[in-house]
Amino acid sequence: MEESYTGLPTSHLLGSVPAVVAEENNATRHEGMNVNVVPDANMEIFPPNNGGGGGGRLGGGGYQTLESPTPDTFEQQPTNNWRGFFSVSSYTQYFNIDTDVVVTRLLSSLNPVGGDFFSKIDANPDLYGLIWISTTLVFVLASLGNLATYLMRKHADSSTAWSFDVSYVNMAACSIYGYAIVVPLAYYFFLQYMGSNASLIRFWCMWGYSLTIFIISSFLLMIPFEFLRWTIIIATGASSATFVALNLRSYIEGNDLSVAIVAAFLLQIALAVFIKVWFFV
Repeated sequence: MEESYTGLPTSHLLGSVPAVVAEENNATRHEGMNVNVVPDANMEIFPPNNGGGGGGRLGGGGYQTLESPTPDTFEQQPTNNWRGFFSVSSYTQYFNIDTDVVVTRLLSSLNPVGGDFFSKIDANPDLYGLIWISTTLVFVLASLGNLATYLMRKHADSSTAWSFDVSYVNMAACSIYGYAIVVPLAYYFFLQYMGSNASLIRFWCMWGYSLTIFIISSFLLMIPFEFLRWTIIIATGASSATFVALNLRSYIEGNDLSVAIVAAFLLQIALAVFIKVWFFV
């Protein structure tokens, strides 16, 4: 019997065994690749893909292939994570504003009883006004404050020596920039804590434009009559304070936060008095 089995022709069976082995190897490789595309696989994506799915990514949780970056890749980087705070491109949208819009907002800030400033900037709040109005006010206070001091001394005694006081620049920068940044920031966190809707960019925008009237009044404060100076600065502070308080009230309408509105009004008055006492003595 063994001899009869060994005498059977086997030439037609050549290649059958390797074919089976090859199919098993292919199946093994396919199974190995399927491990990489399991959506629930806990794998670290490198390089990080912050924008979700994209070309070159293997499956839902696999590794991302290394590709040479293109200029479009850098332009399309998302800015909704912590790295966006350190990217200049994250803030370009807040400076995308033309001259006509800036002039309209400047004129609106000079109308204290309007109370509709937030509705005007709702579609496109900007930081342009915050930066340039504050910077302009810093240099105006430093220069005109020195000039007013010169005029007052010359009015009292024409022979009095006078020199430019550089400390006015430091004090103006610290006070104006500090006020325009810290006060809206404090109100933002306070309203968030009280459960009210708040937007830091809109607060910075509104408080920045509220300083416009101080630039205009600074030229009038050079008049060498103390009573007239106090009248001008009190009227300026009241106008700016009314602008801030009415717009803040319209923004948080429906919430019992009258204390916050009164505090904002008094802070603007305090700023006006500070400007008079320190720069136009």
